[in-house]
Amino acid sequence: MAQITLHGTPIQTIGSLPALKSKAPDFQLTKADLSDTGLKDFHGQRLVLNIFPSIDTGVCATAVRRFNAEAEKLENTAILCISADLPFAQARFCGAEGLDRVITLSAMRDRRFGEDYGVTIVDGPLAGLFSRAVVIVDENGIVTYSEQVPEIAQEPDYEAALKNLR
Repeated sequence: MAQITLHGTPIQTIGSLPALKSKAPDFQLTKADLSDTGLKDFHGQRLVLNIFPSIDTGVCATAVRRFNAEAEKLENTAILCISADLPFAQARFCGAEGLDRVITLSAMRDRRFGEDYGVTIVDGPLAGLFSRAVVIVDENGIVTYSEQVPEIAQEPDYEAALKNLR
């Protein structure tokens, strides 16, 4: 379990992020068009997994906007924005904001992602949602960077993540 905070109050996640240099766990998540996708569908591409509680919160929305802005500068890289939000909410937000360089994915059909990546929050008011984390996976499916953001109300370290991709 990882201990993080929500406005300074300690809460726990179900586990820990995948270890560096380990094979990224496969997943099945739902895209905006309600089709399912998995890690294998991105084989040969680098991935930024931008994981967060809900796209309808300020910090989560800021992170999606920032990664969308960075996407065009990154070659052979897909940015996956992952939450437990329904695909409809994710699509609504990205459509209203004009964000078209990120891929939103929902855990609505398969909650194993949160368990396999260690990000499901197990207590407190956000129990059942995902913690804020960034995981980078290389073209071969190997984890090359991870950050479990210690305070949910804090943005991830964009520069450290992006440095890993440059």
